[in-house]
Amino acid sequence: MEILNPFFGIFTSLILFYYRKNFNRSILYLAIFYLCSNFIILVYFGLHFSSTPFWEGVFFVNFMPLSFLLGPFLFYYVKYSISENKKFKFWDSIHLLPFFIVILVSLPYTTLPFSKKMEIAHHIQTVTRSYDYSISCFSLKQMLFLRPLHLFLYGMYSLFYFLIKSKKRHIDLGKLPEHHGILKKWIFSLIAIQSFISLYTFLDTLSGLGPWGQFGIFTYQNYFRFLGGAFFIQNVLLFLFPKILFDTFSYPNDYQTTILNLKTNSLKKANSADLNSAINTLLDSYLETIPFTASNFSLSKMALDLKISERVLSNYFNTEHSVTFSKWKNDQRIDYACTMIENGKADKITVEGISLNVGFLSRSKFIDAFKERKGILPSAYIKQFSNL
Repeated sequence: MEILNPFFGIFTSLILFYYRKNFNRSILYLAIFYLCSNFIILVYFGLHFSSTPFWEGVFFVNFMPLSFLLGPFLFYYVKYSISENKKFKFWDSIHLLPFFIVILVSLPYTTLPFSKKMEIAHHIQTVTRSYDYSISCFSLKQMLFLRPLHLFLYGMYSLFYFLIKSKKRHIDLGKLPEHHGILKKWIFSLIAIQSFISLYTFLDTLSGLGPWGQFGIFTYQNYFRFLGGAFFIQNVLLFLFPKILFDTFSYPNDYQTTILNLKTNSLKKANSADLNSAINTLLDSYLETIPFTASNFSLSKMALDLKISERVLSNYFNTEHSVTFSKWKNDQRIDYACTMIENGKADKITVEGISLNVGFLSRSKFIDAFKERKGILPSAYIKQFSNL
């Protein structure tokens, strides 16, 4: 029956992939995290309960690098759930460095003939139970130490990142999205489970160096009971957070001032044209307040103001305007700057002053955005209307 647990988890991962609507990166990273987690469970069961040299040869060491993906993808999920900028940056790839290092370290073993790998794996698993086998510059026991430590550190890092970014977001926007409480409970639960798994695995590894086994909780059988149970709870727990599983969040029912007043709750998910039309109507009055001239104007701020899901709003710009929110925001700011110049309101203001008035914090970014939008430099555009 235990073997059904990883297959259930893999099925859960596929559900997450399926509901990765509108290229929601955070759900994508959660799906990869779940997929890696459950492949590792499958390796545990296949390695220790098959008692077959073939499967021992398949699972032994070969899947070790997967363990070093859990921490980074847990962090990616937390980061892109709370961050305004959803774009994967180059420096984010640094978190995958341990994964690639483990692949390189494991090469002396993984490149062996399969018959030799079966012999080594079966001898260690069935005969010696000693994990001092030297892979290359590391022994297998050292790798088993590093694996849970790596996961635990990433769990703590993800937790503090979430708390710090949540506080900053609350300061910047004045409030947090309605779904933030659900997201907080879910992330805390996920990190708590991973912390238990990593700590238990680490202490189990230490049991080979001290009298830990006398407590009776670090036995061979309990290892799989506790870890298998923890992973099973993690798989089931996701179904207790359907808004996470299906990537849907509820927002306040302020029907007088929100998009819900336009009855979008009755629109079918496939009817995106009607939804975009409703958002267009709402934006007509919203843009009259020129909110984009604020330096902290963001997708999150706009979503909070309009009480629309960030996911829905982001999809609106992609489908209705075929641009990202950032591009749309810059275009609004440049158009407003042009209106200022055309109406003679920029005669006594420098280019830097205009950029600040329309929301840009950097003169250079304003010039780049202006040239991209209008094809000329703002100074040349000002000169044209000065001559007139």
